[in-house]
Amino acid sequence: MAMETDATAAAPQLTALADTDINWARLDKTRFHVIGAILFTAQQALLHPTAVVKTRMQVADSGFAHMRGVTVFKHILRNDGIPGIFRGFGTSAIGSLPGRVLSLTSLEMSKELMFKYTEHLDMPEATRVGLANGVAGMMSNIISCACWVPLDVICQRLMVQGLPGTTFCNGPSDVVRKVIKTEGLRGLYRGFGLTVVTQSPASALWWGVYGAAQHMIWRSLGYRDDMEKKPSHTEMVTVQATAGMIAGACSSVITTPIDTIKTRLQVMDNYGVGRPSVLKTTKTLLEGDGLWGFYRGFGPRFLNMSLYGTTMIVTYELIKRLSVKE
Repeated sequence: MAMETDATAAAPQLTALADTDINWARLDKTRFHVIGAILFTAQQALLHPTAVVKTRMQVADSGFAHMRGVTVFKHILRNDGIPGIFRGFGTSAIGSLPGRVLSLTSLEMSKELMFKYTEHLDMPEATRVGLANGVAGMMSNIISCACWVPLDVICQRLMVQGLPGTTFCNGPSDVVRKVIKTEGLRGLYRGFGLTVVTQSPASALWWGVYGAAQHMIWRSLGYRDDMEKKPSHTEMVTVQATAGMIAGACSSVITTPIDTIKTRLQVMDNYGVGRPSVLKTTKTLLEGDGLWGFYRGFGPRFLNMSLYGTTMIVTYELIKRLSVKE
Protein backbone atom coordinates (compact mmCIF):
# COMPACT_ATOMS: atom_id res chain seq x y z
CA MET A 1 0.00 0.00 0.00
CA ALA A 2 2.84 2.37 0.88
CA MET A 3 4.50 1.70 -2.46
CA GLU A 4 1.24 2.34 -4.32
CA THR A 5 0.75 5.62 -2.41
CA ASP A 6 4.30 6.72 -3.26
CA ALA A 7 3.82 5.87 -6.92
CA THR A 8 0.60 7.86 -7.05
CA ALA A 9 2.23 10.82 -5.37
CA ALA A 10 5.17 10.71 -7.79
CA ALA A 11 2.98 10.61 -10.89
CA PRO A 12 2.75 13.97 -12.67
CA GLN A 13 -0.59 15.73 -12.27
CA LEU A 14 -1.91 16.54 -15.72
CA THR A 15 -3.72 19.84 -16.24
CA ALA A 16 -7.11 20.29 -17.88
CA LEU A 17 -5.43 21.34 -21.16
CA ALA A 18 -2.65 18.72 -21.04
CA ASP A 19 -4.05 16.81 -24.02
CA THR A 20 -4.17 19.95 -26.18
CA ASP A 21 -0.36 20.17 -26.19
CA ILE A 22 1.21 16.79 -25.40
CA ASN A 23 4.93 17.11 -24.69
CA TRP A 24 7.75 14.88 -26.00
CA ALA A 25 8.31 13.04 -22.71
CA ARG A 26 4.75 11.63 -22.73
CA LEU A 27 5.06 10.06 -26.21
CA ASP A 28 5.85 6.49 -27.23
CA LYS A 29 8.41 7.43 -29.92
CA THR A 30 8.09 4.27 -32.06
CA ARG A 31 4.29 4.46 -32.15
CA PHE A 32 4.51 8.20 -32.83
CA HIS A 33 6.66 7.78 -35.98
CA VAL A 34 4.83 4.70 -37.33
CA ILE A 35 1.34 6.22 -36.96
CA GLY A 36 2.74 9.52 -38.26
CA ALA A 37 4.10 7.88 -41.42
CA ILE A 38 0.71 6.32 -42.22
CA LEU A 39 -1.53 9.31 -41.49
CA PHE A 40 0.75 11.97 -42.95
CA THR A 41 1.10 10.00 -46.21
CA ALA A 42 -2.70 9.88 -46.49
CA GLN A 43 -2.90 13.63 -45.82
CA GLN A 44 -0.13 14.26 -48.36
CA ALA A 45 -2.11 12.36 -51.02
CA LEU A 46 -5.15 14.59 -50.52
CA LEU A 47 -3.18 17.81 -51.02
CA HIS A 48 -0.67 16.76 -53.69
CA PRO A 49 -2.84 17.92 -56.67
CA THR A 50 -2.81 21.52 -55.37
CA ALA A 51 1.00 21.40 -55.23
CA VAL A 52 1.15 20.20 -58.85
CA VAL A 53 -1.17 23.03 -59.99
CA LYS A 54 0.81 25.64 -58.03
CA THR A 55 4.15 24.44 -59.40
CA ARG A 56 2.98 24.50 -63.01
CA MET A 57 1.60 28.02 -62.62
CA GLN A 58 4.92 29.27 -61.26
CA VAL A 59 7.10 28.00 -64.15
CA ALA A 60 7.94 30.55 -66.85
CA ASP A 61 6.49 30.03 -70.35
CA SER A 62 4.31 27.20 -69.12
CA GLY A 63 1.18 28.78 -70.57
CA PHE A 64 -0.47 28.41 -67.15
CA ALA A 65 0.95 31.53 -65.51
CA HIS A 66 -2.10 33.72 -66.09
CA MET A 67 -4.78 31.03 -65.78
CA ARG A 68 -6.91 30.41 -62.72
CA GLY A 69 -5.96 27.46 -60.55
CA VAL A 70 -9.21 25.61 -61.34
CA THR A 71 -8.58 26.01 -65.09
CA VAL A 72 -5.05 24.62 -64.75
CA PHE A 73 -6.37 21.69 -62.72
CA LYS A 74 -8.97 20.88 -65.40
CA HIS A 75 -6.35 21.18 -68.15
CA ILE A 76 -4.00 18.71 -66.40
CA LEU A 77 -6.88 16.32 -65.74
CA ARG A 78 -8.08 16.48 -69.34
CA ASN A 79 -4.63 15.96 -70.90
CA ASP A 80 -2.89 13.68 -68.41
CA GLY A 81 -5.73 12.16 -66.42
CA ILE A 82 -5.48 11.23 -62.72
CA PRO A 83 -1.73 10.34 -63.01
CA GLY A 84 -1.09 13.92 -64.14
CA ILE A 85 -2.36 15.52 -60.93
CA PHE A 86 -0.37 13.00 -58.88
CA ARG A 87 2.94 13.40 -60.71
CA GLY A 88 5.81 13.01 -58.27
CA PHE A 89 3.59 11.73 -55.45
CA GLY A 90 5.25 8.32 -55.06
CA THR A 91 8.70 9.88 -54.87
CA SER A 92 7.44 12.54 -52.46
CA ALA A 93 5.67 10.04 -50.19
CA ILE A 94 8.61 7.64 -49.89
CA GLY A 95 11.27 10.34 -49.81
CA SER A 96 9.44 12.25 -47.08
CA LEU A 97 9.81 9.48 -44.49
CA PRO A 98 13.38 10.21 -43.25
CA GLY A 99 12.81 13.96 -43.48
CA ARG A 100 9.63 13.69 -41.45
CA VAL A 101 11.35 11.70 -38.68
CA LEU A 102 14.06 14.38 -38.47
CA SER A 103 11.51 17.18 -38.63
CA LEU A 104 9.08 15.90 -35.98
CA THR A 105 11.78 14.77 -33.55
CA SER A 106 13.67 18.06 -33.72
CA LEU A 107 10.38 20.01 -33.48
CA GLU A 108 9.22 18.35 -30.27
CA MET A 109 12.65 18.31 -28.61
CA SER A 110 13.30 21.98 -29.46
CA LYS A 111 9.86 22.96 -28.18
CA GLU A 112 10.43 21.17 -24.87
CA LEU A 113 13.82 22.86 -24.42
CA MET A 114 12.35 26.29 -25.17
CA PHE A 115 9.54 25.82 -22.66
CA LYS A 116 12.14 24.83 -20.08
CA TYR A 117 14.41 27.84 -20.70
CA THR A 118 11.56 30.39 -20.84
CA GLU A 119 9.75 29.03 -17.78
CA HIS A 120 10.95 31.79 -15.43
CA LEU A 121 10.88 34.70 -17.89
CA ASP A 122 8.43 37.51 -17.23
CA MET A 123 6.23 37.45 -20.33
CA PRO A 124 2.58 36.75 -21.20
CA GLU A 125 1.84 33.04 -21.52
CA ALA A 126 0.60 33.41 -25.12
CA THR A 127 3.92 35.07 -26.05
CA ARG A 128 5.89 32.30 -24.34
CA VAL A 129 3.89 29.60 -26.16
CA GLY A 130 4.28 31.40 -29.49
CA LEU A 131 8.03 31.90 -28.92
CA ALA A 132 8.65 28.26 -27.98
CA ASN A 133 6.66 26.98 -30.95
CA GLY A 134 8.29 29.47 -33.32
CA VAL A 135 11.87 28.61 -32.36
CA ALA A 136 11.04 24.88 -32.51
CA GLY A 137 9.55 25.32 -35.99
CA MET A 138 12.65 27.16 -37.22
CA MET A 139 15.08 24.57 -35.80
CA SER A 140 13.01 21.73 -37.23
CA ASN A 141 13.08 23.28 -40.71
CA ILE A 142 16.83 23.95 -40.68
CA ILE A 143 17.66 20.37 -39.65
CA SER A 144 15.23 18.68 -42.07
CA CYS A 145 16.21 20.78 -45.14
CA ALA A 146 19.06 18.33 -45.81
CA CYS A 147 16.36 15.78 -46.81
CA TRP A 148 13.59 18.07 -48.07
CA VAL A 149 15.49 20.15 -50.66
CA PRO A 150 16.75 17.29 -52.92
CA LEU A 151 13.32 15.69 -52.66
CA ASP A 152 11.70 19.00 -53.61
CA VAL A 153 13.96 19.36 -56.66
CA ILE A 154 13.16 15.83 -57.86
CA CYS A 155 9.39 16.06 -57.27
CA GLN A 156 9.00 19.48 -58.85
CA ARG A 157 10.89 18.38 -61.97
CA LEU A 158 8.51 15.43 -62.28
CA MET A 159 5.52 17.76 -61.82
CA VAL A 160 6.51 20.03 -64.74
CA GLN A 161 7.39 17.33 -67.29
CA GLY A 162 6.82 18.51 -70.87
CA LEU A 163 6.68 22.24 -70.15
CA PRO A 164 8.97 24.64 -72.10
CA GLY A 165 12.40 25.09 -70.54
CA THR A 166 12.33 21.79 -68.65
CA THR A 167 14.22 18.54 -69.27
CA PHE A 168 12.26 15.32 -69.80
CA CYS A 169 13.09 12.64 -67.23
CA ASN A 170 11.91 9.07 -67.04
CA GLY A 171 11.19 8.78 -63.33
CA PRO A 172 12.94 9.99 -60.16
CA SER A 173 16.16 8.01 -60.68
CA ASP A 174 16.53 9.57 -64.14
CA VAL A 175 16.03 13.04 -62.61
CA VAL A 176 18.84 12.38 -60.12
CA ARG A 177 21.14 10.98 -62.85
CA LYS A 178 20.60 13.90 -65.24
CA VAL A 179 20.92 16.59 -62.57
CA ILE A 180 24.14 15.09 -61.18
CA LYS A 181 25.55 14.61 -64.71
CA THR A 182 24.85 18.25 -65.60
CA GLU A 183 25.62 20.04 -62.34
CA GLY A 184 27.04 17.53 -59.92
CA LEU A 185 25.60 16.81 -56.48
CA ARG A 186 24.98 20.51 -55.82
CA GLY A 187 22.34 20.45 -58.58
CA LEU A 188 20.12 18.48 -56.19
CA TYR A 189 20.51 21.32 -53.70
CA ARG A 190 19.42 24.11 -56.01
CA GLY A 191 17.65 26.66 -53.85
CA PHE A 192 19.02 25.16 -50.60
CA GLY A 193 20.32 28.48 -49.26
CA LEU A 194 17.13 30.26 -50.28
CA THR A 195 15.03 27.53 -48.68
CA VAL A 196 16.90 27.65 -45.36
CA VAL A 197 17.04 31.45 -45.22
CA THR A 198 13.38 31.94 -46.10
CA GLN A 199 11.50 28.79 -45.08
CA SER A 200 13.03 28.67 -41.61
CA PRO A 201 11.50 32.03 -40.63
CA ALA A 202 8.30 30.93 -42.43
CA SER A 203 8.22 27.75 -40.35
CA ALA A 204 8.88 29.81 -37.23
CA LEU A 205 5.99 32.09 -38.21
CA TRP A 206 3.63 29.14 -38.85
CA TRP A 207 4.33 27.33 -35.59
CA GLY A 208 4.51 30.56 -33.59
CA VAL A 209 1.14 31.78 -34.89
CA TYR A 210 -0.38 28.32 -34.36
CA GLY A 211 0.83 28.03 -30.76
CA ALA A 212 -0.23 31.55 -29.80
CA ALA A 213 -3.59 31.30 -31.64
CA GLN A 214 -4.48 28.00 -29.99
CA HIS A 215 -3.54 29.35 -26.55
CA MET A 216 -5.67 32.48 -27.02
CA ILE A 217 -8.66 30.54 -28.40
CA TRP A 218 -8.68 28.19 -25.39
CA ARG A 219 -8.52 31.16 -23.01
CA SER A 220 -11.30 32.98 -24.88
CA LEU A 221 -13.47 29.87 -24.46
CA GLY A 222 -12.92 30.06 -20.71
CA TYR A 223 -10.53 27.09 -20.31
CA ARG A 224 -7.68 27.26 -17.80
CA ASP A 225 -4.99 24.75 -16.77
CA ASP A 226 -6.30 24.56 -13.20
CA MET A 227 -9.87 23.62 -14.18
CA GLU A 228 -11.31 20.16 -13.58
CA LYS A 229 -13.34 20.20 -16.79
CA LYS A 230 -11.38 19.05 -19.85
CA PRO A 231 -12.26 19.99 -23.44
CA SER A 232 -14.02 17.33 -25.52
CA HIS A 233 -12.40 15.67 -28.52
CA THR A 234 -14.64 17.71 -30.86
CA GLU A 235 -13.59 20.95 -29.17
CA MET A 236 -9.92 20.03 -29.46
CA VAL A 237 -10.20 19.25 -33.18
CA THR A 238 -12.18 22.44 -33.86
CA VAL A 239 -9.81 24.75 -31.97
CA GLN A 240 -6.65 23.16 -33.38
CA ALA A 241 -8.06 23.21 -36.94
CA THR A 242 -8.95 26.90 -36.59
CA ALA A 243 -5.49 27.78 -35.26
CA GLY A 244 -3.89 25.77 -38.08
CA MET A 245 -5.98 27.57 -40.70
CA ILE A 246 -4.99 30.98 -39.30
CA ALA A 247 -1.31 29.99 -39.29
CA GLY A 248 -1.45 28.62 -42.85
CA ALA A 249 -3.21 31.70 -44.23
CA CYS A 250 -0.72 34.12 -42.59
CA SER A 251 2.26 32.10 -43.80
CA SER A 252 1.08 31.78 -47.43
CA VAL A 253 0.65 35.55 -47.87
CA ILE A 254 4.21 36.21 -46.68
CA THR A 255 6.05 33.28 -48.31
CA THR A 256 4.50 32.99 -51.82
CA PRO A 257 7.00 35.38 -53.55
CA ILE A 258 9.97 33.41 -52.19
CA ASP A 259 8.31 30.12 -53.14
CA THR A 260 7.84 31.34 -56.74
CA ILE A 261 11.55 32.23 -57.04
CA LYS A 262 12.59 28.93 -55.45
CA THR A 263 10.36 26.86 -57.75
CA ARG A 264 11.74 28.51 -60.89
CA LEU A 265 15.30 28.14 -59.63
CA GLN A 266 14.79 24.42 -59.05
CA VAL A 267 13.07 23.40 -62.29
CA MET A 268 14.25 25.67 -65.13
CA ASP A 269 17.11 24.55 -67.39
CA ASN A 270 17.09 27.11 -70.24
CA TYR A 271 18.73 29.77 -68.10
CA GLY A 272 21.29 30.93 -70.68
CA VAL A 273 24.91 31.50 -69.70
CA GLY A 274 26.18 30.29 -66.34
CA ARG A 275 24.49 28.64 -63.40
CA PRO A 276 21.05 29.93 -62.34
CA SER A 277 20.97 32.18 -59.29
CA VAL A 278 18.41 33.87 -57.06
CA LEU A 279 19.36 37.26 -58.56
CA LYS A 280 18.97 36.08 -62.18
CA THR A 281 15.66 34.39 -61.43
CA THR A 282 14.28 37.44 -59.58
CA LYS A 283 15.35 39.79 -62.39
CA THR A 284 13.72 37.60 -65.06
CA LEU A 285 10.51 37.41 -63.03
CA LEU A 286 10.39 41.19 -62.55
CA GLU A 287 11.07 41.89 -66.24
CA GLY A 288 8.41 39.44 -67.38
CA ASP A 289 5.50 40.13 -65.03
CA GLY A 290 6.44 42.87 -62.59
CA LEU A 291 5.69 42.51 -58.89
CA TRP A 292 2.52 40.48 -59.55
CA GLY A 293 4.71 37.76 -61.05
CA PHE A 294 5.94 36.92 -57.55
CA TYR A 295 2.38 35.89 -56.66
CA ARG A 296 1.94 33.42 -59.50
CA GLY A 297 0.12 30.41 -58.14
CA PHE A 298 -0.99 32.33 -55.04
CA GLY A 299 -4.56 30.95 -55.15
CA PRO A 300 -3.54 27.26 -55.16
CA ARG A 301 -0.75 27.97 -52.65
CA PHE A 302 -3.13 29.82 -50.31
CA LEU A 303 -5.60 26.94 -50.59
CA ASN A 304 -2.80 24.39 -50.19
CA MET A 305 -1.31 26.03 -47.10
CA SER A 306 -4.65 26.76 -45.45
CA LEU A 307 -5.86 23.20 -46.04
CA TYR A 308 -2.41 21.84 -45.19
CA GLY A 309 -2.29 23.88 -42.01
CA THR A 310 -5.70 22.62 -40.95
CA THR A 311 -5.34 18.95 -41.91
CA MET A 312 -1.68 18.70 -40.90
CA ILE A 313 -2.16 20.02 -37.39
CA VAL A 314 -5.36 18.02 -36.77
CA THR A 315 -3.54 14.90 -38.00
CA TYR A 316 -0.42 15.75 -36.00
CA GLU A 317 -2.29 16.35 -32.75
CA LEU A 318 -4.28 13.14 -33.30
CA ILE A 319 -1.03 11.20 -33.81
CA LYS A 320 0.27 12.60 -30.52
CA ARG A 321 -2.90 11.64 -28.66
CA LEU A 322 -2.70 8.10 -30.11
CA SER A 323 0.98 7.85 -29.15
CA VAL A 324 0.74 8.79 -25.47
CA LYS A 325 2.49 6.23 -23.25
CA GLU A 326 0.27 3.93 -21.27
